[in-house]
Amino acid sequence: MLKMSVRTLCFLLVYVSTLEGGDGDEQKCDLFKGKWIWDKSGSYPMYNALECPFISPGLNCQKNGRPDNMYLNFRWQPHGCSLSRFDGEDFLRRNKGKKIMFVGDSLSYNQWQSLACLLYRHGRRYNLRLTHQGAFSTIFYPEHEVTITYLKNGFLVDLVTEEKGRVLRLDSISRGRMWEDADILIFNSYHWWIHGGPLKSWDYYQVGERLYRDMALMDAYKIALTTWARWVDSNTNPTKTRVFFQGISAVHYELSFVFTKSTRART
Repeated sequence: MLKMSVRTLCFLLVYVSTLEGGDGDEQKCDLFKGKWIWDKSGSYPMYNALECPFISPGLNCQKNGRPDNMYLNFRWQPHGCSLSRFDGEDFLRRNKGKKIMFVGDSLSYNQWQSLACLLYRHGRRYNLRLTHQGAFSTIFYPEHEVTITYLKNGFLVDLVTEEKGRVLRLDSISRGRMWEDADILIFNSYHWWIHGGPLKSWDYYQVGERLYRDMALMDAYKIALTTWARWVDSNTNPTKTRVFFQGISAVHYELSFVFTKSTRART
């Protein structure tokens, strides 16, 4: 669900900004250790989803009729410091000339849309170029030469169609070159692995030359993530590229919220 990802995105973006030259308390504590707290300042949510043009219709909880909004007013509070409030102009300035890429399933798509909404909301409305081409969605801010891209790739490893059927190659990443020129890479992968029935998008697993009709989910997932981790180690320069892997979010394709007696919406 898009709005549930905004808080995590804000924390991630502040963390990236501190790595790129921030100062103050943020550099003196572990930003990953903390808790979500209710913000009483009245400054949240960070943007109004009803006004942002980048959110896909199926991912807009408020527009789809979710009646509660208290979840929008939480913020991340590290145990040992306070985070700076997100500033769109400062974010673009710090990342001038850089390429930020989200790679994964709908969680990464949520994050990409949230960042676009944050930059749309804060400060002036920046000139931008939005393009959708195949699995790529890209926003380019020419004034700052910042590129923010989403690449739809829910497995990270290769999924190919062969004569025998759809094969998920757990030990192969042949299209990683599309990731190589990014300065900040944010990956996620999980939900596609647990799809079954008509949502399942593969027929076989493959490791080396061996095909498997069935394999324990977590075994397959572990092999794939090991392949991804090895790709990162072999193909990224840690002095140039920051790499993040996002955790697992709640599913959003179940009918888990009933807004009225007669209307249901996906969350």
